[in-house]
Parts: sequence; structure tokens; C-alpha cells
Amino acid sequence: MAIGDAAYIKKINRSQIISKIIEQGMISRADLSKITKLTRATISVQVADLLEEELIVESQQEHNTVGRKPIMLSLNRLAGYALGIDLDFRTISFTVSDLTGNPVRTDHVELENSNYDEVLQILINEIRGYKEKYSHSRFGIVGVVIGIHGIVKNDNTISFVTQHKWYNKDLKGDLERNLHTEIYIENNANLCSFAEKVYTHHQSENLVSVSMYSGIGLGILINGELLKGYHGYAGEMGHMIIIPDGKPCNCGNLGCWELYASENSFLKQLAENLNQHLLSYEEVKELIHANNPVAMQQIEEFLKYIAVGLNNIINLLNPETLVLNSELLKMIPNAESKIKANLKSSISDYKELLISELGTNASVMGACALAIKNFLEIPELSFTIENDILEGIN
Repeated sequence: MAIGDAAYIKKINRSQIISKIIEQGMISRADLSKITKLTRATISVQVADLLEEELIVESQQEHNTVGRKPIMLSLNRLAGYALGIDLDFRTISFTVSDLTGNPVRTDHVELENSNYDEVLQILINEIRGYKEKYSHSRFGIVGVVIGIHGIVKNDNTISFVTQHKWYNKDLKGDLERNLHTEIYIENNANLCSFAEKVYTHHQSENLVSVSMYSGIGLGILINGELLKGYHGYAGEMGHMIIIPDGKPCNCGNLGCWELYASENSFLKQLAENLNQHLLSYEEVKELIHANNPVAMQQIEEFLKYIAVGLNNIINLLNPETLVLNSELLKMIPNAESKIKANLKSSISDYKELLISELGTNASVMGACALAIKNFLEIPELSFTIENDILEGIN
């Protein structure tokens, strides 16, 4: 066997072992051998290497039977940390997670404007701070992934961010030149879709996540892989025209879906209809609770426009799981059933449609998970996270 082949096989075995340790949470060497179908000798050598690297740890499991307590293996969650960043229109969100995907810290920085150089400097300063803060761990910050609410090309450069009006920006290159750290740039909707797969819908291989905040973007998983298209433009369904000659969009077209079915457009329109300057989520919740006729009428239109776009997506992609990422939909009574009622086509076929449990955390959680996956060099990742932990990082 050639040396190159042996090294490749060793890498594959290592990847498989790490994946199963993460999937099981805690597992013995014997059980690891059974699950992976690798010999005990191979397991022993690989585990010894991982223990020496401090990537995994050993512990004794309590049991009530006679005999020696089994030695269990688990991922060393504090060996390193992932940094996920969601770069939205008005706010940049930063979340640090341990190696098991659990968030340990979340911060938000408000943006005063869309000046690229100023936003770049904020990112440089913040990332430097996190690198210093977590430098005490074995691996420090293992990866930095930034979610962009716009078009990200397959080469990690930014083509266009509608809200900021950024064109052809090399954010990855600009950050790496200043930080000397590898940066990964991804569309935020893709990260949301990845998060849904990793944290919630582990078995779903064909999943579509619809991010509905400042605009609308689709993260599409087909056979477990992100669908990005020829240059990375796939999923920009927010700019699908649903009203010919409708409202003007920053993209240059008229009547784009996100002008009628994004949370940003809903809040703007409702504030205008109520002769108010700006509305918060809490104020909208109060209007719904009071059954305000103006708000309820606009909600009906909002749900109708959501269904129009979803009908096109379902017929185009035939997804198994369709996840709507929207804080506003969580406030609307029976939102799921009302949307489904508007999907009347006899040929629209999907398995389940639901509102995301991850909510506004989905993008940063997907970013952290992707950073961990890249660091561990494993093909698949499955984490679980408690709702109270998610609520704590909002």
C-alpha cells in the first residue's frame, strides 16, 4: 500500500471516529469499534492520538452491574471555540460556541451606517478581541464564519448586499490581511439551513430554510448538500417577482417577493398604515393581542404573500422539510395552518412545513457549526441544544 493511501485511510478513519463520538455524546472503545466496523487496534491507535491532542477526553461511567466501570470517550468541548457572525443591516451579532455547538457568549453591535470600511474595522476589532479572550484554550478560536444577507459567490467574495448597497466586496480577503486568520464567508440563509439540519432536523436530507428578516433568502439542502448554483447565486428567491410592475426593489426589479413577505417590509408597511414612525416586535405583539383591525388585515395579506412564494418554491424543489425562520410568524396565532391553507395546488408536495425553533439565532448557530465541521474535518455533524440555552443568548 502506498504511503499516500495509508495516510488517506487514516484520515478517513479519524473522521469517522470523531463523527461517532459526537453523535453518541459518550461512547466506549468497544462500542466505537462495533459502530464504525473498525478493528479495536485501529480504534486504540486513533483514540490515543486524539487524547494526546486533547481533542477528546476519557471518563468513567457510573453503572450498577458487577465489574469494572467502562471508560467512556467524549469530545473535549472546551478544547476550542467557534466564532459565528451574522452581519445584518442594522446589527452585527457575534456568538461563540464550544466544540459541541453550545453557545457560551453572544454580543451585538449596532451599525450606525453601511460604510464598508467602518463595518470592516468593527469586524477586525471584535474578532481580535475574541481571539485574545479564548486564546487560553488548547486550540483557541478554531474558525470564524460570517453570514452575509446578500449574494456570496463560490469564491467567498460578496457580489451584492441589497440593504447595504455593497457591490463586489472581498470581505474575506480584507479581514484575513488584517487578522492573519482564515475567514469563511457564507450566505446567511445557507447558514440557517445548515443550522436546521445540524441542530434540529438531523434526518432531513432535502430541506429548505426561508430566512424572512431584513429580506428573504433561501438555504437549500439537496441530498444533504447545500445547493449554491453556478456562481453561488442560488436561493435568492426574495427577488422572485410575484407582483408584475409592483413596488421598486433595490435589486432593480419591481414587485420582488421580499417587498411583500419579509419582516422588514411588514413592519414598514404597518407603521405607515398606523401613521407611526417605527414599530418593534413587542408593539406588534400587543396589536395582535388587541386584535387591532389594521394589523390583522395586514397580517392576512402578509400570510397570503408568503404562501404565494412558498407555492413556487415547493413546486420547484419538492422539499421534504420547509422551515420558515421568522420571529413575526411566532406571534401570529395558527400561522402555520393559515399558510398551509393558502397552499391550494394539488401538485404542491412536501412532507412538513414549520416555523424555526432557532429563530434569529439560526444564522450564527449555523456559522458556529460550520466552523466546527471544517475544523474537525468531518462529513456530517449532529448537535442537540436545549431551548433554554437558545433563549439565553437572545
